[in-house]
Amino acid sequence: MDMEKAGTVSFHSPRPPRPLRWRRFRSEKGATMLEAAIVTPVLLLLTFSIVDFASMFYVYLALENGVSQATRYAVTGQQWDDPSNPGSKLSRVDSIKAAMRDATPTLTIPDTAFTFSNMPVGGSGWVAGTGAPGSIEKLTIDYTWDFMTPIIRPFFSNGQIHITVNSAMKNEAKWQ
Repeated sequence: MDMEKAGTVSFHSPRPPRPLRWRRFRSEKGATMLEAAIVTPVLLLLTFSIVDFASMFYVYLALENGVSQATRYAVTGQQWDDPSNPGSKLSRVDSIKAAMRDATPTLTIPDTAFTFSNMPVGGSGWVAGTGAPGSIEKLTIDYTWDFMTPIIRPFFSNGQIHITVNSAMKNEAKWQ
């Protein structure tokens, strides 16, 4: 059967072919390389941003758990043995810091990040210190997290974010 008799139309361009110099600009050689060069930095930024924010959330959760564990230890009034002086005890504050650091082994928490306060029995406000039996103990940690991804850093002052976590519990009525 002949195509023209079947009612089909042949397709041909109404424009004359372009000169050879225009065909050179229509070449698709290197198009994939150009696309990869455009997309790769965006994908790397997205990947590293996800890792950065996931790390930040890990730090927050580790600090939350650590401050809770340290406060639980603090309300008992116990003290750790001093590893550098066998037979003697650490101070109460140093024991609580050690409990916090023991609960968060992947973080380096400076001594300046710790704030201790308590509400004495019958009191109505927080005062500095670890408190006595029966008072409410509060431990606050102010930790500074540095972002790793250079493009994200300008969105935060000095490329850092301050994470503050705290926990409050009532000290046991009697300490050993």
